[in-house]
Amino acid sequence: MKIYTMHTKQKLPITTEEAWNFLSDPKNLQTITPEYMGFEIQSGADRPMFPGQLIQYKVSPVAGIKMGWITEITHVKHLEYFVDEQRFGPYALWHHKHFIKEIPGGVEMEDIVDYKVPMGIVGQLVHPFLVKPKLQEIFEYREQKLNELFGKYDPNAQETEGVLKSKILN
Repeated sequence: MKIYTMHTKQKLPITTEEAWNFLSDPKNLQTITPEYMGFEIQSGADRPMFPGQLIQYKVSPVAGIKMGWITEITHVKHLEYFVDEQRFGPYALWHHKHFIKEIPGGVEMEDIVDYKVPMGIVGQLVHPFLVKPKLQEIFEYREQKLNELFGKYDPNAQETEGVLKSKILN
């Protein structure tokens, strides 16, 4: 069983509260997901985030084919982190940790996604040229949208490039 990890970081010139209010609201997922993916929330986004919350989506990750995706919010520490885990969807495993920490002049958002592709060895064979690039594309889109919404982090404020740091291990 091969488990992959994607790790991203992005800095934004906003407060921890602003970052939390945006990122912890499931309704904002549609804003930061590429339009061609047809992301639609079906249910579960009608109240503030809480452990045990189930959120149902429809998404078209490949060739316009709609599929269901259900995630559960399993952990929440207000203003610091939350975790969503796939209960049903395109991955054999999806465990996504979202961290927010205050830095001088803004916040650093960190995402760590541990995932397993379906279909065993076939899934592992398509991972490098289908799954991995698609995930990188989605997170790059998110970086762009968040910069449009909140502005770019000023690299002169700190020793940072203000860019998304992304890598998939394994």
